[in-house]
This record gives sequence, structure tokens and C-alpha cells, in this order.
Amino acid sequence: MRAWLERLLAIACLIGAGIVRADQVVLAPEEFLRQTFDAGAAPTPATLWLDDAAQDRLKPIFSHAYPQARLHYWRAGGKTVWLLDDIGKEFPITAGFVVKDATIDRAQVLIYRESRGDEIRFPSFLKQFAGVHLKGAELSPQIDGISGATLSVWAMQRMARAALTLDALAAP
Repeated sequence: MRAWLERLLAIACLIGAGIVRADQVVLAPEEFLRQTFDAGAAPTPATLWLDDAAQDRLKPIFSHAYPQARLHYWRAGGKTVWLLDDIGKEFPITAGFVVKDATIDRAQVLIYRESRGDEIRFPSFLKQFAGVHLKGAELSPQIDGISGATLSVWAMQRMARAALTLDALAAP
């Protein structure tokens, strides 16, 4: 009986191991920062503490508190850079956003961990974020979705809204 249970446990472990995700690094965060700043080197990061007031601004975006107590961001040349994570369907998507004058200047998927929906990493999708700003609590203009990547698109939209909100909170 014990041998049978051991075999069953071994099979269960093998089946569980089949649920594997592969982190697809589209662009390393360090490279995104280098590309963003003219000097090629990112400035020293600043820290924004996500106190109760900041979390109150983020909760309507994510439907929960952002899971970090503080965020690093980079500011130079009139722009700020935010590296954020949000869950697509099951796993976090890491994206970078450059904000200038309360407007998204550039959006980039950095690390994609989902099994589908990675079309959001393509320039044809990402270019929609250039020039986007907040109109009330929503992005303006609206971002077009991608069939089969709905949850990933929604994650990118939430992170874009958060980047614009955080930029306003961190304004000097």
C-alpha cells in the first residue's frame, strides 16, 4: 500500500510540474531605463511610499491595494519612468511606462509570464499608449483590445492608469 501511495505522489508531482511558466524577457528593465534617458544611464531612483492616501488612489484602478509599500521611479529630463507589475490572467506582467507632462510618452512590456496574450508586446499595440492621459479616472483616448489577449490588455491599461496616477502623486 505504501509503494502505491508513493507512486501516486510521484505522479501528482509530475503533473503539477507540468504547470510551468516561462518568463519571456521582452526587454530587460535596465535596458529600458538606458533607452529612456539621453545620457544612456538611468538617474538614481527616487522612492514613492504608498501610504494610505496613495493606496486610496490605486485601489480603484487595481480593485485592491497595490502589493508594495513603496515604489522606485526615475526622474530626469522632464520625464518619469515607472516599472509596474499586474496580473494578466494568472501571472504578473512587468511593464515600463515613461510619463511626460501627465501623458504616457512610451509603454513597453518588459517581462511576460502568461501562456497566451503576448501580442501586447508588439509595437502595433504599444504605440496606442503614446499620448494617452487620464480623463477623470479613464484613459483617453481609449486603447483598442486584442482578441485572445483581453486580460493582458486590461492589465496594461490598469498599469498605464497607475503610472499616470503615481506620476501625479510624485510630482515635485
